[in-house]
Amino acid sequence: MTASIRVIRRGGLFDAVLLDRDGTLVRDVPYNGDPARVVPMPGAKAALDRLRAAGLRLAVVSNQSGVGRGLLSTDAVDRVNDRIEDLLGPFDGWHVCPHAPRERCDCRKPAPGLVHAAARTLGVAPQRCVVVGDIAADIEAAAAAGATGLLVPTEMTRVVEVAVADNVVRTLGAAADWILAREALVRPAQPLAAPGARVLAARTDSAGDVLVCGPAIRALAARAGHLAMLCGPRGRLAAELLPGIDDIVEWSVPWIDADPSRVDAAATQRLVDEVRRRRIDEAVIFTSYHQSALPLALLLRLAGVARIAAVSDDYPGSLLDVRHRVPPGVPEPERALSLAAAAGYPLPADDLGGLRVKVPPQSLRGPASSPRVPRGGGVVVHPSASVPARACPPERCAQIVRALAEAGHHVMVTGGAGDGALTAQVAGDVAVDLGGRTSMAGLAELLAGADALVSGNTGPAHLAAAVGTPVVSLFAPTVPFGQWGPYRVPAVRLGDALAGCRDTRATRCPIDGHPCLSDVDPEAVVAAVELLTKARDRQGGQRP
Repeated sequence: MTASIRVIRRGGLFDAVLLDRDGTLVRDVPYNGDPARVVPMPGAKAALDRLRAAGLRLAVVSNQSGVGRGLLSTDAVDRVNDRIEDLLGPFDGWHVCPHAPRERCDCRKPAPGLVHAAARTLGVAPQRCVVVGDIAADIEAAAAAGATGLLVPTEMTRVVEVAVADNVVRTLGAAADWILAREALVRPAQPLAAPGARVLAARTDSAGDVLVCGPAIRALAARAGHLAMLCGPRGRLAAELLPGIDDIVEWSVPWIDADPSRVDAAATQRLVDEVRRRRIDEAVIFTSYHQSALPLALLLRLAGVARIAAVSDDYPGSLLDVRHRVPPGVPEPERALSLAAAAGYPLPADDLGGLRVKVPPQSLRGPASSPRVPRGGGVVVHPSASVPARACPPERCAQIVRALAEAGHHVMVTGGAGDGALTAQVAGDVAVDLGGRTSMAGLAELLAGADALVSGNTGPAHLAAAVGTPVVSLFAPTVPFGQWGPYRVPAVRLGDALAGCRDTRATRCPIDGHPCLSDVDPEAVVAAVELLTKARDRQGGQRP
């Protein structure tokens, strides 16, 4: 096989593409040990050559249980792999799991062992890899390693696997298109912004929304002379944790905030005056796909901001200098990062592109009479969510906590200041109740030392991703997981991805019994935590 070489950082989103073998690169011939039976998938060679030409490293990650079942020899597998290289060109690494399912190894997909091994061989981080495969096991292995999964289904792929996958294309050529398009989205299409400007970044909704803008904020900070952040009251504490911000302006935006106050002329004028006082040269307005940047752009124009960039499908007239478009389904961090790039602020080449926060020491706060807060290790369970539809029912959360405790895990239950009754119910007599005892910075510190977080789709899941802690995501499908799931951190998704609330954006569950999360098996949560913990231990405890 082709020897590995040391990778050179190339910027963009990805450094490597890891490909399943049978059904992805070549026709699936069960337990094939005969090189003469190797048939490439249509367009495979051209697709791989395009990825190579773009500077991406390529490796193969393949389950070959025929070895463990006694149906193949390792030499036969190697001969088939050699033939694949003859037909499709060289790969930078080959990683094969020879074990039968009964052996319960750590490398057989959907376990992430092969993804970790390939990333180590290539000298890249797992979260900088795309895993391309034809079945759910490939996509689940990618998620458990913190990588991006891309499904290319065949006639053997189950319908449900296609339905629940976040990223699906029909051919290997389309997979190359998808990868290169995602790369292009975060690369500047115009000259870089001049360094030293006074820049305002705006993200005016919740803490999680602010956190997912972190990579874009770092991109702005790398070239700005001074970076101010405009945020709402619900995002202020998260903004304080983001690296690169020099100054924070807090204002509750009536057309964005979930619980808006009335539009007040005097308050609006105060914002305009505040921005004018800061002598802002240019602004970048970050929004979610369902929000409009144009009202804020108007106010910033009145404040004298000369250059404004935002995503806008609506005609902006003279309100925007950079009117950016983003295709649907792009993860929120990349949506924001693509806007920064369109404004001339790419992410520096040495930045891996994940979420990141500053974690100050000794930031966990509680009353002086509080018991000592456990530190170092354990599983954090966060049962509350910013909207009710995304929260797992308390009774099921309590069962999950008990199952984790019975499996030997030290469990801590967290929640906000108003969640005391909820966290007490969920913690019961088997877990530590930390409800209302952690600030935002304190929760970041707690998560940074934890083995894993069990949480719904809410701010702490993004905070865990920002400190590199694996997430068991109890994800209600009211919004797409591909856009809002834990970003570039090892994760396992649980819950019914095809529930009737899918893509409704409902804030309260529209279906009796909250079926997407009420049926989550506590033992599945235990298994997910153990999978993610073992994967981290194999990496020597390293965080992404």
